[in-house]
Amino acid sequence: MNKRLLQFLAAENITQTQLAETLDVAKASVSNILAGRNRPGYDFIESLMLHYPSLNIEWLITGKGRMYRSEADSALQEDGSVPLPASSVEAYTIDKIGKVVVNQRKISSICVFFDDGTFQEIRL
Repeated sequence: MNKRLLQFLAAENITQTQLAETLDVAKASVSNILAGRNRPGYDFIESLMLHYPSLNIEWLITGKGRMYRSEADSALQEDGSVPLPASSVEAYTIDKIGKVVVNQRKISSICVFFDDGTFQEIRL
């Protein structure tokens, strides 16, 4: 992950010091993460998500996907929820202090579309 974080710093054209100031963490913390001595904690990653919403956190952590999320992925909807893949049944919102909140919802119906242009609604 430290190599990907270095790639991100280069792409954003920011220094370790600038990142530390933006995330409000000690410069030594960033230095230790980049050197591979420490792994970033939850607060560090959460702060990255809030300050750099276009950064694909999955890429940063696992190396899967692209460095940046697409505009559709990173744009908030009018109600404050974050668009998610269709397979998800959770709604994510950001509260007044910037924390991500998960709102569980139950599926009430499923609509199946067929290649002949017809569809069937299944109520649960």
